[in-house]
Amino acid sequence: MTASTPRGGRRWQIGTLLGVGILVNYFDRISLSVAAPQLQSEFHLDNSDLGLLFSAFFWTYALLQIPTGVILDRFGVSKVGRWGAFLWGVAASLTALAGGFGGIFAARALLGVAEAPGFPASSKATGYWFPRRERAMATAIFDAAAKFSNVIGVPLVALAVVHLGWRWGFGLTAVLSLCYFVAFWAIYRDPSKDSKLSAEEYRHIVAGGATPEGGAQGGSLQMLGYLLRQRKVWGLSIGFAAYGYVFYLFLTWLPGYLVQTMHMSILKSAWFSAIPWIFATLSDLLVGGWLIDHLIARGHDETRVRKGVLLGGMLLGLAVFGTTTTQDPYIAIVWITIALSGLAAAAPVGWSLPSLIAPQGGTGTVGGIMNFANNMMGAIAPIVTGIIVGSTHSFSNAFLVAGVMLLIGMAAFVFLLGRIEPIPAPTDSSSLNGQTAGGRAA
Repeated sequence: MTASTPRGGRRWQIGTLLGVGILVNYFDRISLSVAAPQLQSEFHLDNSDLGLLFSAFFWTYALLQIPTGVILDRFGVSKVGRWGAFLWGVAASLTALAGGFGGIFAARALLGVAEAPGFPASSKATGYWFPRRERAMATAIFDAAAKFSNVIGVPLVALAVVHLGWRWGFGLTAVLSLCYFVAFWAIYRDPSKDSKLSAEEYRHIVAGGATPEGGAQGGSLQMLGYLLRQRKVWGLSIGFAAYGYVFYLFLTWLPGYLVQTMHMSILKSAWFSAIPWIFATLSDLLVGGWLIDHLIARGHDETRVRKGVLLGGMLLGLAVFGTTTTQDPYIAIVWITIALSGLAAAAPVGWSLPSLIAPQGGTGTVGGIMNFANNMMGAIAPIVTGIIVGSTHSFSNAFLVAGVMLLIGMAAFVFLLGRIEPIPAPTDSSSLNGQTAGGRAA
C-alpha cells in the first residue's frame, strides 16, 4: 500500500457488490440460450422463433436505456438499483412458469425492463466511488462479471436444465436474483451517505476526481437534449453499438452454434462455451482494467491509453472472420476466444467513458444513451442471426456481418469520439452560443 492510498477498502467492497449484481444479471440473460434446445423441442420452435425469443429481452431493455439514464440522474443509484434487482427475480420466476412462446416472450420482455438500470447504475456508482486513476479496474470488475457469468453460469444452468428440466434453470436464476436484491438493499449507499466509509478514504475518492454527486444542472430532460447534440456521445454510442452486436451474437447463439454446427450435446456445448469466456474475463480484468490504470498512473496520456486499448480490442474482435474458414470446433473456439478476448479488453473502456466525459449530473444519461445503442444491437443481432442461419443453414454469413459491424464501430471511435475529457456543462458559454462540444480529434 502506497502512502497516497488510504487504509480500508470500502470502495472496493462496493465495486465487488456491483460486480456480483452484473454476474447475477447475466445469469438471467444466458439461461434462455442454454435452455433453447429443450424449448425448441417442447414448443416446436424454429431458428427464427428462437431469434425472436432471444431478442425479447433486448427490445424493452434497449428502449428503456435513455429513460432509465434520466431516472437515474433524477432519483439516484440506491432507489433505482433496489427496485430493478427485485424485479429481476420476479421476471425470472414468471419465465419458469410460462406455458409457451407467448408467455416466455412476455417474461423476457419484463426482464428487460427490470435489468435496464443495471449497467448505467453500475457506471454511475463507479464514478461516485472511484478516483479517475482507479476507474478502469473498478469498471472492469463489473464488466468482467458479464463475461465470467458464461464461465460458471452456462454450465450451472446447463446442469439444472439437463437434470431437472428447463423450468428449473430459470428457477435457479430467480433465487439468485432475489438474494442479490437483499444484499444491494443492505449494503449500497452513495459515498456521502455511507456510514462505513472513512473520512480518509472519502477524501481520497473526491480528491482523485470522482464524479460529483448531485442532479443535472437545469433538469434531466434538458441534459438529455443537450447530450444528444454532442459528437462525443454519438461516437461513443455508435462504437459501442458495434461491440454490442458481436457480444450479444455470441452471448445468445454460441451454445446453439456449437449444438447445430459442431453437433455437440447441450452439456458439451456449455463446457466449450466457457472456454472463450474464461479468456475474455481475464482480458477484461488484466488489460481493460489493471493495465490501463497502471499506464495512466505512470504518466501516459489518458486518451491515448484508453483509446489504444479500445481500438486494439475491436481490431482483435475481427478474428470473428476466422470462424467462417473452419468446421473444426477446436479451431473455431480459438478464433472465438481471440475475438471475445479483444472485445472484453475494450469493454471496460467503453463503460468508464460515461463518468469520464459526462458533465455533472449527466453520467446516467450518457450511459443510458450509449447502452440504448448497444442493446438495440442486442435486439437486432439475435434476429438477424436466426434469419441468416435459418435461410442458409450456416453461421458463416452471420459472422461476416458481425465483422463488418466492428469496422463501422472502429471508425466511429476514431473520427467522432475525440479526446477523453468532460463535455462542457449546458450552462457553459459553448452551449449558450449553440455550439456542440465534440472535442478535439485524438
